[in-house]
Amino acid sequence: MQGSERVIDEGEREEEKKKKEEKEEKDMTVTVRLFAMLRESAGTGSMELRLPQGSTVEYALGVLAQDLPLGELVRRLPLRAAVNREYADAETVLSPGDELALIPPVSGGAEEGEEGIRTHVLVTSEPLSSERLRRMVDDPGAGAVVIFEGVTREVAALEYEAYAEMAQARIEEILRRCMARHGLKAAVAEHRTGRVGLGEASVIVAVSAGHREEAFAGAREAIDEIKAQAPIWKREDRGEGEGGWLEGSMPRLSDEEDVRDEASEAGLRRHGG
Repeated sequence: MQGSERVIDEGEREEEKKKKEEKEEKDMTVTVRLFAMLRESAGTGSMELRLPQGSTVEYALGVLAQDLPLGELVRRLPLRAAVNREYADAETVLSPGDELALIPPVSGGAEEGEEGIRTHVLVTSEPLSSERLRRMVDDPGAGAVVIFEGVTREVAALEYEAYAEMAQARIEEILRRCMARHGLKAAVAEHRTGRVGLGEASVIVAVSAGHREEAFAGAREAIDEIKAQAPIWKREDRGEGEGGWLEGSMPRLSDEEDVRDEASEAGLRRHGG
């Protein structure tokens, strides 16, 4: 009798093992990137997530919404998702090995190359130099140069965090659009990460154009779009242990992506509470 029971147990274990292996074959793994308050909550900037083959961004967010303690923020915050460094809507189908980044509101504040293309973009922890960027936009045909420099004010320091690879690509796209739209000769931008002390520059944009109207308009659009679209966050350090992440806005999509914006936002906000 005991021998019979042992045979049955071994058969059940083999069956369970077979089912587990079949399930694993149907699953896939994606890498989830986390930033700012999401990273702090999870205690890591990157995690592996196993999902059924053919899962969508929306499904992945639903799984993450059940994770503790990350799930509370996933349910509460308005999030955008990026797949392989491109903003994606809720119905985007994920593939094995994809990088899924969760983009919380960016630090732009509350709602409010190819041949002939001269652009330069850098996201760096090193100090910025407006004079160096000024030299980059020099052009014999330029009658105007405009430089915007954003600096830390009122607090001891700002701590910047960025999804650097995506931020650089996004800023490059912004500068190219500004050059085409305003007829700029050159456009460059650099953004700091890490600690930026009082009075230090956190972002510099420099452009050159034939006339001042184009230069002013191009520089203004460039910095506005960088603040609205680039996945960069900032935390205030008020000294004596005081501070926190600044309230931001949902990163705005480019003109080309606006056609997907409504469907994407509706889908992703289902997990916002």
